[in-house]
Amino acid sequence: MRFLIDTHVHSVASGHAYSTVQEIAREARRAGLKLVALTDHGPAMEGAPCVYHFWNLKVIPDAIGSVRILKGAELNIVDYDGALDLPEPILSGLEFALAGFHHICLAPRDAARNTETLLRALENPHVDAISHPNNPQVPVDLEGFVRGCAERNRLVELNQNSLTAGGEAAARCVLLARCCVRLGVRVLCGSDAHIAFAVGRFEPMGRLFREIGMPEELVMNASMKRFKSYLAERAERTCGWVKAQEVDA
Repeated sequence: MRFLIDTHVHSVASGHAYSTVQEIAREARRAGLKLVALTDHGPAMEGAPCVYHFWNLKVIPDAIGSVRILKGAELNIVDYDGALDLPEPILSGLEFALAGFHHICLAPRDAARNTETLLRALENPHVDAISHPNNPQVPVDLEGFVRGCAERNRLVELNQNSLTAGGEAAARCVLLARCCVRLGVRVLCGSDAHIAFAVGRFEPMGRLFREIGMPEELVMNASMKRFKSYLAERAERTCGWVKAQEVDA
């Protein structure tokens, strides 16, 4: 399976990442990617950019060389009702949005309450997926979460950092992937890269997919056409790339 898209990438703006947008685009091209989504942390994360940063994403070119750049964010969930840390006028202007439960922004509770919180965040019409839902620091009912994503027409992120971290994070990433295969739920693969050299390096995820028999049609990152069609399904999303008349690859 060839990966063409990376939907979880951090630039130096996140405060604890180390590459510029240009460096990310360069390494994405070297990895054979056609698209990356910039998903810097929302302002509730210590060291993250302010709200104005996300308003001003419009200055980034739609493409750098051969790599399409989607302007997005990894939002922080800031309360147990699933509230996020960007206001609606800014959030509605993003082309792609992840929402993450980060323990330093919100203290985790039990698995049932955490799962409910994630699914409430997904009810925001601008959120495409939850980042690293397998995080062992935030216990979640994985099957209940996957079913909730399917009911809301949202994608399940399989996080490369989790898979390569080993231990419980990797084990839960494998469980999450197997659950998606069993239930036929569509997935996204995000590198969660905090340095450009990790962008699009999905070899471990590819090995996992071969091992568990992940159907390629469930993997949005393996087809520009499938990914674009997913965004087009989201009538709320105001992504100019989706509306443009471009040749799909």
